[in-house]
Amino acid sequence: MKKTPKVIYCCQACGHQAPKWMGRCPDCGKWDTLAAETLMPAIGSGRGLAGFTEPVPIDSVPLDGEVRICTGVTEFDRVLGGGIVPGSLVLIGGDPGIGKSTLLLQVLSKLGANDRKVLYISGEESLRQLKMRSQRLSAVSPGLYVASEVDLDAILAMVAAHKPDALVIDSIQTMYSRDVVSGPGSISQVRESTMKLMVMAKQSGTPAFLIGHVTKEGAIAGPRLMEHMVDTVLYFEGDQNHVFRILRAVKNRFGSTNEIGVFEMKENGLTEVTNPSAVFLSERARNAPGSVVTACMEGTRPILVELQALISGSGFSTPRRTVLGLDYNRVSLLVAVMEKKLGLNIAGLDIFMNVAGGVRVSEPAVDLGIVSAMASSFLDRPVPDGLLLLGEVGLTGEVRGISHLETRIAEVRKMGFTRCIVPKNSLKQLAKIKDVDLIGIRRLPEVMEILFR
Repeated sequence: MKKTPKVIYCCQACGHQAPKWMGRCPDCGKWDTLAAETLMPAIGSGRGLAGFTEPVPIDSVPLDGEVRICTGVTEFDRVLGGGIVPGSLVLIGGDPGIGKSTLLLQVLSKLGANDRKVLYISGEESLRQLKMRSQRLSAVSPGLYVASEVDLDAILAMVAAHKPDALVIDSIQTMYSRDVVSGPGSISQVRESTMKLMVMAKQSGTPAFLIGHVTKEGAIAGPRLMEHMVDTVLYFEGDQNHVFRILRAVKNRFGSTNEIGVFEMKENGLTEVTNPSAVFLSERARNAPGSVVTACMEGTRPILVELQALISGSGFSTPRRTVLGLDYNRVSLLVAVMEKKLGLNIAGLDIFMNVAGGVRVSEPAVDLGIVSAMASSFLDRPVPDGLLLLGEVGLTGEVRGISHLETRIAEVRKMGFTRCIVPKNSLKQLAKIKDVDLIGIRRLPEVMEILFR
């Protein structure tokens, strides 16, 4: 007797499966996300003994001489860990219009100009649209091949026939596999398409880049399993109202997840920012209360950023707290420390914190800069010009040591700062540096005495 396909209802947000339709997903709690999908019956009983690949000792696995492929875009290679690894599967997500397609088209154009054959497949644009965009970006090279296709089986046949050195799928939510009955963009289609592309990349050694749409919460649309299957997950961050874009790795099997790449959006596409510190400090106002410069580490790269604070009287019973680019809970913790250890009555006032340039800073080494910026705004007294602050602040008001202090100080010296307040414990392990006066402190009151005496 012929088996009939089984219909299930799959949540398009989390992938939960249910035998009947429900208004609310019992797993993630979202409303009206269950859609009907058809499961095709399995072919064969599967009871036979399956063949297997004979395992080999790991020290006998050969490696090619050219392990990574350099794209020529230094910031992109830095985030990947030094270049593209053959056979890797990379997922890139970001808000609409942030520049994902622009970045990958420019990267493939660079590869195509270096005697490599690369393939860009778009499920959202026609060939004429791709040609117009590539001309605007000056991303036309003889080795760059383009195609407009959504059928995944046709794409895999195209890859097998042309054997490109790199492949881009724009976007994975538009791909359609004939083995799954549901429509493009569904949980089943995205999962099946990603699995087939992963198998193709591993077997042929062709590196593949998948562009993924994001939800309104900022996560990549589709099943969470997709991020586990790929080798690298990159997020393209930035505000459309700002010209700077930051490429950040949140998963990388072949490199660090702390590296970032900084780009500037211009009329002819994205350009690399080789010195982010100079860019982020270019518009800094001198002798302005509430403005402090500190140094954060993004992977192996030190970046100087400007922290801005504004403290004003509150017109509501509950004061406002607005924090952009910093950890909200960390700022609240430091406000409590300032109340208790410095005697500054700021808990009942509105507090606004911002990191200039749109960059996000999460490490505790910038605590001293946050405290100094808030104290400067509250007292309406600027921090002395040419002074930079580094240090982690504890709950008892002590200033704790930080890592990579020598690397940060080297960047401080390069940017022309002459004085730097650092934790005294870290200063003991640091060799003397010319042209920078290092001031070691142990507790917060010492910092306030130096800044506002």
